[in-house]
Amino acid sequence: MERPTKIAIVDESPVRRAILEEGLRDAGFSNIVVIAETTGLLARLVQIEPDVVIIDLENPSRDVLEQMFQVSRLVSRPVAMFVDQSDNAMIGKAIEAGVSTYVVDGLKKDRVRPILETAIARFNAFQKLRLELEETKSKLEERKLVDRAKGILMRIKGVPEDEAYALLRRTAMNENRTLGQVAQSVITAAELLK
Repeated sequence: MERPTKIAIVDESPVRRAILEEGLRDAGFSNIVVIAETTGLLARLVQIEPDVVIIDLENPSRDVLEQMFQVSRLVSRPVAMFVDQSDNAMIGKAIEAGVSTYVVDGLKKDRVRPILETAIARFNAFQKLRLELEETKSKLEERKLVDRAKGILMRIKGVPEDEAYALLRRTAMNENRTLGQVAQSVITAAELLK
């Protein structure tokens, strides 16, 4: 059986916390952890390990917003942030920090569930894009290594490109290594022999 979604509410205001908590409970969420102060917030969130973080800042100063953005960057979870006042620069920083949903002057209990669902959906979409980007970068780097290793083999062994590639591939299969690992070994060996 799947455990219920654990949601951390970060809010120093008891009234606003109650609105969020009531909105979550009305929406069917029961695993809610309330954090009433922002001191040591990152350590608390690491300890709690929530699935989603909701941060509510009544009148945030730039320093408090910066701290919340830092938290958002480091917890790698969907973060929904409610603020009463904002400007374009703060919105930009929130998005850059990975805040999934940034809501200005919109704290109402009946809006909590759709905002939470939007935060989760955006976070998941962003994570998928991030993984695809990392995979693409990794493949590109491996491709560069393989091309470099082929060039070395072509020069040293005097073989055509397709034969150099076949040699790399055969070695990778025989040694149960990736093509990139074998290519890196060829490059390293060539650099040592210079």
